Amino acid sequence: MNLSHIEHIGIAVKSLELSIPFYEEVFGLKCYNIEEVTEQKVRTAFFRLGDTKIELLEATSPDSPITKFIEKKGEGIHHLAFAVKDISETLHEVEKKGVRLIDDSPRKGAEGLDISFLHPASTFGVLIELCEDNSL
Repeated sequence: MNLSHIEHIGIAVKSLELSIPFYEEVFGLKCYNIEEVTEQKVRTAFFRLGDTKIELLEATSPDSPITKFIEKKGEGIHHLAFAVKDISETLHEVEKKGVRLIDDSPRKGAEGLDISFLHPASTFGVLIELCEDNSL
């Protein structure tokens, strides 16, 4: 497996408008991208910190996974994303090792990345996202 770095940490929030100023004013980070990922029923906001990004996730629908997450657990860390060289190969490799997949094949995520999620039941309670990094 070829993990290169933590691509981002996803944080579920109720409101991007209320959350973005916190990261900008308290930590001095700059939000460089806000986009809607219609398929995932979410709006995202990104901050860069070295090689790692922070992704804020706001639900755009009552049946969004983020809505359900916040209802169950409240705002907070939603997932950890790793950058991988070849996402299809990595999915095949982790599945052979007994890891349960949420996504059998990659799909498009925020910032145009190919992504897939690993089920938290197989990862000690952590929702893990794999993101293909074409620069590797």
